[in-house]
Amino acid sequence: MAEHSGHMLEFLRQPSAASPAWLRSYGLAAGLFGIALGLGLIAQQLGLENLAFPLLLMVVAATVWYAGPGPGALAILLSTVGFDFFFIDPRYSLVIESANYPYIAAYILFAVMVGWFGATRRRIEQELRQARHDLRKLNADLERRSTELEVSNKELEAFAYSTSHDLRAPLRHVVGYTELLQKNAHATLDEKSRRYVAMVLESAKKMGELIDDLLAFSKIGRADTRNTLVDLGDLVREVKKEVEGDENGRKIAWKIGALPSLHGDRAMLRIALVNLLSNAVKFTRTQPQAEIEIGCADAREGEVVVYVRDNGVGFDMQYANKLFGVFQRLHTLEAFEGTGIGLATVQRIVARHGGRVWADGIVDGGATFYFSAPATERSQP
Repeated sequence: MAEHSGHMLEFLRQPSAASPAWLRSYGLAAGLFGIALGLGLIAQQLGLENLAFPLLLMVVAATVWYAGPGPGALAILLSTVGFDFFFIDPRYSLVIESANYPYIAAYILFAVMVGWFGATRRRIEQELRQARHDLRKLNADLERRSTELEVSNKELEAFAYSTSHDLRAPLRHVVGYTELLQKNAHATLDEKSRRYVAMVLESAKKMGELIDDLLAFSKIGRADTRNTLVDLGDLVREVKKEVEGDENGRKIAWKIGALPSLHGDRAMLRIALVNLLSNAVKFTRTQPQAEIEIGCADAREGEVVVYVRDNGVGFDMQYANKLFGVFQRLHTLEAFEGTGIGLATVQRIVARHGGRVWADGIVDGGATFYFSAPATERSQP
């Protein structure tokens, strides 16, 4: 019976070119009432007199659900009149005895409540369908923009790579011929000319370093990651020896705490740590006693946070948003050498490992750089 009722509902709801929407909706109310009334009268003949009550309430619920509140009001009216006329004594009369007032009132109350619940649920489902439609549209827009951004980034990286690569050959010629000029014409040049040649050579070498850093930066975005379990403690100690060797015997107080193991690309993580530790060594150069600390900080569940802290020149926090941008520098080139790509490289490497980077600093009070990564089963130091 339920299956046949479902087919009947679908039939009554089918659009027709000859009938307007309002006629179909109110026709649905009348049709459902007729079906329920017929079933109720059959049940009454079989001795199931109480079956008419839920059948007529179902008419109200189905009409509100499929046709809306207007046809639902008609269904309430028809069901109330039909219930009174066919199923309440005196039968086949609209006269209501005082003893049946509570019964009719209860029926009307139930019918209104069913209609209200049906209308509320219908409205909520319509809002949910609209929300799902909007969400699908937003997801499609987001996917399209993500694709466009990915294509744009690849084009930008390819441009940076090809430009940097093409610049290296003429730059090598500039450096080579300048060195030949410095060597062969040194005796014939006056002091001012020799200084000019030395400045050209120094600037060309700095430009070469910048191109090399830019090439390395672009390669990080295109390189495939080879994830293994990396012991950060061993990696930090390895990088520490490397950066210490470039400081001509400077005395630095190192403090290396317990560090976790991470799943990641060891070569990329090494580059990130080289940049962070090199910066710490470089920006503590003005201190009589350099202090550099590497350890783990408190982290959210599911991630680990590693920090590199120094007692160097620090920085003003109002410029913290510039730290990880390409070619962004907070100190003059005369004060501290560098190309302004190191921290941008760190950010890109950490992002490729599913983490984030940030920093705290105080002018002349040192700086602390943090990076996070997803935790693994062996991430506990």
